[in-house]
Amino acid sequence: MESESGGKALEGEMEVEAFKRLFPLPFYEKHLSQSLRPDSRSLDESRPTILVLGTVQTADGSATAKIGHTTMMAAIKLEVMIPTSESPNEGAIAIEFHMPPVCSPIVRPGRPAEVAPVISKQLSDVILSSGMINLGELSIISRKAAWMAYLDIYCLDADGSLFDTALLSAVGAFANLEIPPVSLSDEGRITVASAELLEHTEVVGSKEKRKLQLGEIPLSLTCVLHKKYILADPNAEEESIMDTLVTIVLDTSSRLLFLYKPGGLFLANSSMFQCCVQLAKSRVTVLKEILRDALSEMDVDEE
Repeated sequence: MESESGGKALEGEMEVEAFKRLFPLPFYEKHLSQSLRPDSRSLDESRPTILVLGTVQTADGSATAKIGHTTMMAAIKLEVMIPTSESPNEGAIAIEFHMPPVCSPIVRPGRPAEVAPVISKQLSDVILSSGMINLGELSIISRKAAWMAYLDIYCLDADGSLFDTALLSAVGAFANLEIPPVSLSDEGRITVASAELLEHTEVVGSKEKRKLQLGEIPLSLTCVLHKKYILADPNAEEESIMDTLVTIVLDTSSRLLFLYKPGGLFLANSSMFQCCVQLAKSRVTVLKEILRDALSEMDVDEE
């Protein structure tokens, strides 16, 4: 009797899986009508989120962020540059987003993912215009030397909400960034000062590593829209089936910085956008706590 009931249960599971593969949208709509998603989340529920700072020992600042299965590793490398004549008292930031084939079956070896340069541009726009980084803090000597911060973000697992996870990892990397002391040689050459150089050469500025003073921090939430439904933090399957995405970027004061809607068939009305903004505000509150906890944990480890 138990064997018979077990066989029926297995048969039922196979029928459900077959229906999902053959008719993915009706399968989702059946769940959405009950305000539930196939992964058991409510429509407005984001996936578990983790942020760990200092995950790349060779970088000047780094972080790994994970939202659900989506995983990003961000690393910052500093190099001395000559500041531009337009901004003689400022450094610069260069941001690149990478999607190696290991992160998703849709990324083919030898062919860059189409979404990678788009996310790179969005990250650059958000980080540079948000006021989080004061580029003046990257100046070393006016008109002569400044820091160029190269931020590289690697997608290790792509399962939806790529921009949100990439931005969180980038914020974590800048929060973890330590600017090293530099020395000035007799020839006027500026180099990163080692412990030995600190004793025998002139030091520009502080002899200790210093943290950047971050301004308002940008954080984001992506939603997928379908008919009357709004799904927060979609996974890759949800993004592929319901192709209208909206990404809301707010700062930690809940100020709206950016709203991205890259396309899709669905034409959202203003009330749906307002709902997305409200969901983003709640999400940013949670992300601020996650960032604060990551910083506290880093301080404990350094002690």
